[in-house]
Amino acid sequence: MSTAPSAVEHLDVLIVGAGISGIGAGRYLRTQLPGTSFAILEARAASGGTWDLFRYPGIRSDSDLHTFGYEFKPWRDEESIATAPRILVYLRETATENGLDAHIRYHHRVVSASWSSAEARWSVEVERADTGERLRLSAGWLFCAGGYYRYDEGHTPHFAGRDRFAGPVVHPQQWPEDLDCTGRRVLVIGSGATAVTLVPALAGTAAHVTMLQRTPTYVLPVAKKDPVAGVLRRWLGEERGYRATRRKNIAQQRAIWRFCRRFPNAARRLIRWVNTKQLPAGYPVDEHFNPPYGPWDQRLCAVPDGDLFRAIRNGTASVVTDRIETFTERGVLLASGRELAADVIVTATGLNVQAMAGLTLTVDGRPVHLPDTVAYKGMMLSGVPNLAFAIGYTNSSWTLKIGLLCEHFCRLLAHMDATGADICRPEPRDPAMPTRPFLDFAAGYIQRVVDQLPRQGDRMPWLTSMDYHSDVRLLRTGRVDDPELRFERAAAAVTA
Repeated sequence: MSTAPSAVEHLDVLIVGAGISGIGAGRYLRTQLPGTSFAILEARAASGGTWDLFRYPGIRSDSDLHTFGYEFKPWRDEESIATAPRILVYLRETATENGLDAHIRYHHRVVSASWSSAEARWSVEVERADTGERLRLSAGWLFCAGGYYRYDEGHTPHFAGRDRFAGPVVHPQQWPEDLDCTGRRVLVIGSGATAVTLVPALAGTAAHVTMLQRTPTYVLPVAKKDPVAGVLRRWLGEERGYRATRRKNIAQQRAIWRFCRRFPNAARRLIRWVNTKQLPAGYPVDEHFNPPYGPWDQRLCAVPDGDLFRAIRNGTASVVTDRIETFTERGVLLASGRELAADVIVTATGLNVQAMAGLTLTVDGRPVHLPDTVAYKGMMLSGVPNLAFAIGYTNSSWTLKIGLLCEHFCRLLAHMDATGADICRPEPRDPAMPTRPFLDFAAGYIQRVVDQLPRQGDRMPWLTSMDYHSDVRLLRTGRVDDPELRFERAAAAVTA
């Protein structure tokens, strides 16, 4: 849009974040609403989000790329559980193929956004991370696609005596480029997706890798390559084969999740049996791979081609289940009295969750307190006009939901354009509707901040759905002129 030098640039939509969600949102706007002006603001110097930020050894997806990838762009690589460099190429190809490169503004960190009902727009304060300059933009809509965790730091709990350790202590989110673990004893603290990725990746060159966990995690081997996908691609062609594989994998993910939730004891026994077959004879499976909680109370960890189990079998890696008493000069002292010696310690202890990319929101001069809001269709906030956000699934591939949210967002904008509405504000018709935490998920990184997140209601459309087929009906084919939404013109809002 052409503006005078002193004018504030106005855009129809401002997308925050150039990761997998932001690039997807940009593509849907370009194809479904080609007349819409938008920009994608990225605080970092590169696109790709998670897949550019994390540089630790072995970084990969824990979902298959036929469902983690976009519905509109087939995943052509033969490996369906893919490494970060391959995913990054795919994301950047998507941006280039859809003409998004010119829309991405790097080093632009959104600091705050203030909504004015009188003007029916957001005033957005942005900091240039490369120069420190502050600038202001305005937008009809904000689309927060910055993910759910802080990019500048990971979560590291307090460890007594940490300064005593003589070697390096690193968090995977800030992996040093010059860190060489070849021939060294590496201690990885943690048992989540990052830890089970790091251990086999480091075990190939390290003297030995030990995974120290406080509580076991459910771990399942998955095939790195999907043989059925290859057959479907040969029989049906690239596009149709991809669609068929995607449907197959969506059904498979849903079936596994439903089985685990409906028959947790049977699922526990099945997972234990699989683990026993993967581990050496006589291995203490119940000590190291039998969590005290039910399957899918937290996310299951996938290990491609059983690489973690293979490292344990060949003796290059081991698992210890215990609690840390204190760090020592040589490693860590455990509550059991055992000392684990190490040359390098990796704290794979999780993420710091951050909603709305950490930006400060105000509506007509009133600060938005997220715990006082209720999530509408898992993509908007009660009482907050013209704001959407992208949060994917915790029980299957993240991007499955992002695509549906982006489709619904574009349909909502088209409806407003057709009816002349400037403002869209979710408001529960029942102010006394009971609420509960936004995510019904027991993972530690969620539980640490659950009281800082929005809430969800006890009925649609205020429930946070984690079911793809339900969301297809709600977001792809359901009406956008919902009675729980208030549509207004700017002049009417001023009168009100």
